Amino acid sequence: MTKRIILCVAALAISFAAVSQVRVGVKGGLNLANISTNNDGTVDNSRTLPSYHIGVITDMPLIKNVLSFQPGVFYTSKGAKLESGSKGSPSVADPYTKYTTNPQYIEVPLNFVGKIPIGSDCRLFAGIGPYFAFGVAGKNKYEFNNGIVNTTGKSDIVWDDDTPFNNDDPNQGRNKYRRFDWGGNVMVGAEISRFLLSAQYGLGFNKINSGAESSSDNKNKNRVFSISAGFLF
Repeated sequence: MTKRIILCVAALAISFAAVSQVRVGVKGGLNLANISTNNDGTVDNSRTLPSYHIGVITDMPLIKNVLSFQPGVFYTSKGAKLESGSKGSPSVADPYTKYTTNPQYIEVPLNFVGKIPIGSDCRLFAGIGPYFAFGVAGKNKYEFNNGIVNTTGKSDIVWDDDTPFNNDDPNQGRNKYRRFDWGGNVMVGAEISRFLLSAQYGLGFNKINSGAESSSDNKNKNRVFSISAGFLF
């Protein structure tokens, strides 16, 4: 049901754009993804995982050249890595290990964007808004090398269905990720004619691990810094 809601929002946004003749665009770029490691939401920067996002947006003017509503639909790759030891010279005493988790989502941001004209066809902007995401794919990978044994492996991420619409999954918390994620975005950037350049930070509010919320297990949430380029038609 969550997936249907996300797709319906996307369809409504695109339909509204067509009727109102507002601008539709494409946007994509680099994610520097991480997962918080403490209940206060902080991250370990050494765990940052480079990934990507790509999708479509609409720019719906609420106040011409001053304020817009910008919904979108993106395929976005998140996660984190955990690495220790020396990859170049592993040994039994100091083995090299690396674990990567890379969940991928269909994400719908709903941003309100304020704009400041700085020329005839150039505007600076800043935006804020929520996002809603639905897990669709992803891999967990590992690598181990102690100079004698060198092994790698991977497995598909397993998603449960403990979304806001279904809390009855009997296997919650058993090596699964929550399929539904939500959070907030803040972004800044520039709009030059039809081109967009922006930086954004996505702050997940829902822990990624399956299972009930608890004060002792509420720390692993998505954190993503993104750099994007786009074009408005």
